[in-house]
Amino acid sequence: MLHHVELYVSDLKKSLTAWDWLLNELGYTLYQQWDKGQSYKFEKTYLVFVQTEPEHLEPPYHRKKTGLNHLAFHADSLEQLERLRSELPHRGFTELYADRFPHAGGPNYIALYFEDPDRMKVELVATM
Repeated sequence: MLHHVELYVSDLKKSLTAWDWLLNELGYTLYQQWDKGQSYKFEKTYLVFVQTEPEHLEPPYHRKKTGLNHLAFHADSLEQLERLRSELPHRGFTELYADRFPHAGGPNYIALYFEDPDRMKVELVATM
């Protein structure tokens, strides 16, 4: 079982504005807060967001380089994906593969794909 994931972000305030909304929608609760970070917990697993130190902001994150490609979360239903999808642009996220929603992952796979303010890819998967 995954214990936690820690993500360093270029602008903590901007990232938390986006992620706070999304994680609350998915059932996570605020877990820890400090001046340079914040975490959210769901059952025994938590996600941590930490402000990247200035000397490490360049080069910026890119999911196609070595390292984390994306985070995938369970969604309750296609209806939840549709509701969240309509909010993405207002919450700091950018949708990916919009022309193929909800089957960008294939005909038997229902998911919504988007990027956070640092262009970290996020996937929400609903069961068929």
